[in-house]
Amino acid sequence: MKNEDRRKQTTEQLLKATKELLRDKACHSITLKEIMERSGLSKGAIFHYVKTKDEIFVWILLEHLDMIHEAVLNNVAEAEIKTFEGPMQIIAANLSGMEDRELITNKVLAYLLGKEDDPEVSKALQQFYDTSVKHSAHWIELGQQHQVINRSVDANSMGELFVLLSMGLRVRSFMKTNDQDGLKPKDIASFMAETLRTASQ
Repeated sequence: MKNEDRRKQTTEQLLKATKELLRDKACHSITLKEIMERSGLSKGAIFHYVKTKDEIFVWILLEHLDMIHEAVLNNVAEAEIKTFEGPMQIIAANLSGMEDRELITNKVLAYLLGKEDDPEVSKALQQFYDTSVKHSAHWIELGQQHQVINRSVDANSMGELFVLLSMGLRVRSFMKTNDQDGLKPKDIASFMAETLRTASQ
């Protein structure tokens, strides 16, 4: 097996095992030994790619970003008529899950934010944020290319605004229950859509 294929297979096994553990346990209570046992990988195989469980947690965040990004790109590529609504539905659906405190990516993000004094974790969080903004800006640029969003929109600034809103939803999930009054994910999605639509008029 080629090194790249082996790395991909190992990464997939580690991600699968860690996500399974996260369904029942908090991040801080999961050990690298448990991940090793659940994944069926040897200690040597794991330590060849990662040194801490936090690295795997970061992979989970980045994998989720890539999954959403790929879904948006595929929607645009496969649509015969390029519209604003298709990609926006994917984004809105993703926002809806962000108020669930049991969502794996929310649990991981909250845990990592509590370790921001660790230089490696801080660097990883910055990478997660930057990648989120980059993807959001890319989606806006795609809309501009297909003439469903006006080119006067600053894709980077608007992309960052949308990331900040989604981050707020994630953080709020640990502060209040979903049955309280307040902005709902659908309200945020509507605001995003209306902002881009207004800008395109």
